Formats: sequence, structure tokens, C-alpha cells
Amino acid sequence: MGFNRSDDGTDGPTDRRPLRRGWTTGACATAATKAALTALLTGEFPDPVEIVLPKGETPRFALNRHELQDGQAMAAIVKDAGDDPDVTHLAEIVAKVRFEAPGSGIVFAAGDGVGTVTRAGLPIPPGEPAINPVPRQMMRGVVEALCAEHGRPADVTVTIGVTGGAELAEKTWNPRLGIVGGLSILGTTGVVHPFSCSAWIHSIHRGIDVARAAGLAHVVGATGSASESAARALYPELPEIAYLDMGDFAGGLLKYLRARPVERLTIAGGFAKLTKLAQGAMDLHSGRSQVDFAFLAGLVRAVAPERAVALEPAILSANTAKQVLDLCCAEGIDIAAAVGGRARVAAQTILRDAPVAVEIVVTDREGTVLARAG
Repeated sequence: MGFNRSDDGTDGPTDRRPLRRGWTTGACATAATKAALTALLTGEFPDPVEIVLPKGETPRFALNRHELQDGQAMAAIVKDAGDDPDVTHLAEIVAKVRFEAPGSGIVFAAGDGVGTVTRAGLPIPPGEPAINPVPRQMMRGVVEALCAEHGRPADVTVTIGVTGGAELAEKTWNPRLGIVGGLSILGTTGVVHPFSCSAWIHSIHRGIDVARAAGLAHVVGATGSASESAARALYPELPEIAYLDMGDFAGGLLKYLRARPVERLTIAGGFAKLTKLAQGAMDLHSGRSQVDFAFLAGLVRAVAPERAVALEPAILSANTAKQVLDLCCAEGIDIAAAVGGRARVAAQTILRDAPVAVEIVVTDREGTVLARAG
């Protein structure tokens, strides 16, 4: 299945076949840790290795490679993300374990390809490897159970790496969030649900947390790369962490800001995406919300009543929002400004009484600014 992210509203699945679930990096890291520690304790690697996920599921993972020597064991598992468009699909998750001095406890370390947190506002404090709390809890549970079973104290260093993770991280939000050197080990259930909103929205929330912790008063959420480039040209002074990769999830951004406000929010997006926001849609994905051409016809009646009757049949029979935009531009009707104004009202409705000043920037497919509201 294909999936494309754009500003023109054309993104979406390319077929309708049933989608296959996958496993998170946290689940893979836990399984690799269990295999490596088992070998360190017994001399044998379990293959496949079974783990218990937070909701009680018991998946089994095949080892891609393993090694036991010099008091250290290594096990690696290739992540299967199912049909989710996940940058870590087929990445190799590597766990290395070794025993430490009595009383040292369980220590997590970043191996090659796993990043280190450098900014406040994330679930893990600066200086720590980017291994999120639930994966840590899962690995800690495996280590404690195995060590107790073999009568040893749980004084173990667990080093998690991702083969090629530093390169893969450049395709994620990690550099923007201040996670340097590689990927994050993520997951709350251990299961990847195809095209799930949760991972993307989680990243938006963490971006807001980082921006707030850094004391930023102004953040930008963009629907795609063209609109983000337009916002960057408008606000070159803003640091990288001010730019939130909102994508289609306007609701996820706005609801989080309602509880954790910043002074100023700019939402930048293509005409089609922001038309859906203006209609009140909070998920702007083409598979979950559609442009309402009657709504656009109503906006034309409001801003150019003298020409609306003649234009309405063409608007109602249009195939795309761009057709309506082009038609209005040819007639000198500023439909983009009307969409921007209504999108701003919709955003403020979600924010309720949160002290956030909202600006809407409407762009075309090339990123040219068509209108600004607020």
C-alpha cells in the first residue's frame, strides 16, 4: 500500500486490501534483550523468542543474528511494521547485555543508531538514551524476571542500537526534537496498527513539549513541506523546534495546545487541506475528510454575492478544490482569504478559551502564500 503526504489533499491509500499489523521498536528491543540475556545466563539463544506485551499478547520474534563472547551477549531482530508506513520497517534492532558490579542495577545505554536526548520537554531527560518509558519498563521486566529465575541480582547494562539508525533518523522528527545521533525506541502497546494516528500525534505532542520547555512563544504547524517552507520564509527567525510537523492532524495539535498553550500559533497549509479545516474537520487526511463544494459555494456567495449565482454550478460540479480556487482567482474572488478566516474560527473553536493567538496561512501547491488570516 502506498501513502503520500502533500498539501493538495490528494494523499491516501492506493488500494483497499486488509492491512497487516506490526511490532514497535520497543517490542523488538525487548525481545532482543530477552534473547541476549537468556544466552548470557544459559549459553543458549532462544529462537524464536517470546515476550509478553503490555496488553497480554505474546508475539514471537525470530533472531536475525546473535553472538555470545567475552561476557557479553548480542541479539538482533528485524522489525516488521506490518503495513504501516514506518521509517523503521525492516530495520535491525540490536540488544547487547552484560553483567555489572553488584548494586549497579539496570542501566540503559544508546548503541549505534539510537539517539541521545539533548532538550528538555521529552519523556526522557536530557543526557539519557532515547528509549521511551514503556519500552524501558518492558525490558526492565524481562531482565528482572530472568535474573530472579536464575538467582542473580539484576545488575545489567542493556545497550540498544539500530543498524543504520543515524541515517534513518534524518527522515524523522528526532533532529527537530533535539534527539541526536539516531532513532528513538518507541511504543506503548508493542503493536503497530497500520496508518495509526497515534505515533504522528505523539510526535506533535512531544514537539509542543520541547517548544514550551525552551520558552518559545510562537510555534508553527504545517500540513506539508510546501506550506512549511512558506512559513519558514515568513518567520526566518524562528528556531527549528518551533516548526511542528502537524500533517493532517490539526485536531491533535489544537487539543494539546488547549491544555498546554503557547502565546502564538501559525497553521500553514494548502488550500484544499485548510478548506477542510474551515469546514470543521480536525483530521485533514483525504481518506477521512472531504472538501465540501457546497461549503465553498457558500463562501463565494458571502464574499461575491453578485457573481455567486453564475459561478455556483461550476463550483458544485468541480472535481477538486484547486478547480474552485482557479475559477475564483480568474474572477478576482479572494476565496483563499475566506477559507483562511473560517479555518481560523474553526481552530479557535477547538482551542476554546486557551490563550493562543491563531494565524492561518493559506498556500497553493507550490507554497506561494495566497492569504493570511489573523
